[in-house]
Amino acid sequence: MAELFENKETQERVILVGVSLCDGDDTEDSLEELKELCKTAHATTVGVCIQNREQVHPGYYVGTGKLDELKEMIALYDATGIVCDDELTPAQMKNLNMELDIKVMDRTLVILDIFAERANTSEGKIQVELAQLRYRATRLVGFGRSMSRLGGGIGTRGPGEKKLEIDRRLIKQRISQLKKELAEVVKHREVARMQRERNHIKVAAIVGYTNAGKSTLLNHLTDAKVLEEDQLFATLDPTTRNLKLESGQEILLTDTVGFIRKLPHHLIEAFKSTLEEAKYADYIIHVVDASNPQREKQMHIVYETLEQLGVTGKKILTLFNKQDLVEKNEVIKDLRAEKTLNIQAGNNVGLDLVCEALEEFLRGDKVLLEKVFHYEDAGKIQLIRKYGELLTEEYREDGIYVKAYVTKEMYNI
Repeated sequence: MAELFENKETQERVILVGVSLCDGDDTEDSLEELKELCKTAHATTVGVCIQNREQVHPGYYVGTGKLDELKEMIALYDATGIVCDDELTPAQMKNLNMELDIKVMDRTLVILDIFAERANTSEGKIQVELAQLRYRATRLVGFGRSMSRLGGGIGTRGPGEKKLEIDRRLIKQRISQLKKELAEVVKHREVARMQRERNHIKVAAIVGYTNAGKSTLLNHLTDAKVLEEDQLFATLDPTTRNLKLESGQEILLTDTVGFIRKLPHHLIEAFKSTLEEAKYADYIIHVVDASNPQREKQMHIVYETLEQLGVTGKKILTLFNKQDLVEKNEVIKDLRAEKTLNIQAGNNVGLDLVCEALEEFLRGDKVLLEKVFHYEDAGKIQLIRKYGELLTEEYREDGIYVKAYVTKEMYNI
C-alpha cells in the first residue's frame, strides 16, 4: 500500500535587516516588532543585521559592503530569506535578490501576508487582495525569481496568491474589478452610517496599536465574541456592537484594525473605508497597552495615523489597559484625551468607569428638554427613551410632562 506523506509548508528561516539613520532612533525596537510580525507570519528569525548610514542605499537598501556580511550570515544560519524593515523599491528588491540569491521580503510584504491570512469577510478579502495587487503590480520583475525559490511562505498566502505570475495588464483589470466591488461595500457602509444618524445613535470607534486589547474590551463590554489572542493583528475585520448603558442610553462601539509602525500605504488606501469608521465616529476610544515599554511611541503612531485619515476634533477617551502588568507608581498621561482611565479589560476591572465616561460624553452632546406632550404624541416619548436620557415622566391632565437630555436633532420633535 502506498505511503501517504503530509505536505507541510516550509518553515522559513529569515534574517532581519534594518538601517539606522541616526543615533537614538527606534531601529532596534522596530526590528523587535518586525520579529513579532515574522513570527505571526510563521517564520523564524535566525539573525538580525543593522547598518548605520546617513541614508538608505538607493540600489541595495544597505551599503554594498554590508552585503558580504549578509552573505556570511545567510550561510552561517542556513537562512531561507531576508526581511528588510522598510518597504523596498522594485530596484532594491531585484538587486538584493540577484546579489544574495535568496528570497527577499520587506515589512510591507509580511504585514500583507498576515492580513491575507486573517481576512474572513468578503470585504476584508477584497481589501487585502487590492492591497496585495497594488504592491505586486510594481514588483513583477523582481518577484518571479524570488518567489519561485520556495514552495510557500510569506508573500504566497491569501486571495492574491494565484496572481503572482499574471502580467500587469491582467493585474490592472483585476484591480479595476476589485475597486468596483469595494465601491459597493463603501456604498453599503454609507447607507448604514446614514441610518445610524437618522436614528440618532452615537458611535464610538475603538482604536489603538495592534495587540493593545481592543477586541478584549469590545468582548467584555458587549459580549461580541471577537477573537482574542496575544499576537499582532489577531482580528482584522471590523465589528460593530450595541452597548446599552445604565441610564438606558445606547451607543454603538466599532472595533478597527490595529495600527503599527510603518503601516503600509497600500493597506491604508485599501482599508480606507474600514479605517474611516473612526473619521465618522462621534467619539474615539483609544486603547493603550500600558505595560508596553514602547507605549509613548505607540500612542504617537496611533495619533499620527488618525491625522493621516483626517480624524480630528473628536472627544477621546484613553484607556490605559493591562494595568495588572504595570510597575507600581508609574504615571502615564495622554494630554490629547478628554478623559483617561486605568483598566484591565481582560479581568473586567474599570469597565464600569468606561461606561460612566461614555454616559458623560453622551450627556455632554445633549440639551435639556422640558416639555408637555399630548397623549396622542406618546410615541415620541419612546424615541426619547431609546435615543435620549429620560429623567422625569409625569402623567398630567394636559398631557405627559417630560424632562430629558436629548440630541440637538431631537430637540424639536
